Amino acid sequence: MAKARKIDVLINNAATIVVKPFEELTEQEFEQVYRINVFKTAALIKHLIPLMERRGDEKSHIVNISSMGGFQGSARFAGLSAYSSSKSALSGLTECLAEEFKTMHIAVNCLCLGAVDTDMLREAFPGYKASVTAAEMGKYIGWFAINGQHYHNGKIIPVSSGTP
Repeated sequence: MAKARKIDVLINNAATIVVKPFEELTEQEFEQVYRINVFKTAALIKHLIPLMERRGDEKSHIVNISSMGGFQGSARFAGLSAYSSSKSALSGLTECLAEEFKTMHIAVNCLCLGAVDTDMLREAFPGYKASVTAAEMGKYIGWFAINGQHYHNGKIIPVSSGTP
């Protein structure tokens, strides 16, 4: 098996959610949401940095996938405190890493997705029907991952046509 010599794009889209009032959340549930949504993302980035560093005008691109629930000033929903706060942390991490990695020619941006028709949305908002399919959003994320670093670095970008 050949080893990768360089990575041009990294899309961090792993996430988990617990829908439960804050006072009912266990410490383990809260930690698990942060472990998947923030800590594992940070660990993967750290591991792959040597394969992403560039020289000259060429840039690689890290795209963190967050949520409108983690976007400052957006609507908040009861029962999503662990999820939304972990996505806010991912946004903050994005801004910090963009600054740290700019001399390595690695752009880091964060897309805060609104309602997309996924199992996670249906778990958080039973009965709500999103107007954007996962395939449609996937096409946009793919385009942004390939092109976004030419226009943005360290940006937290809302990608939403509606709010549940």
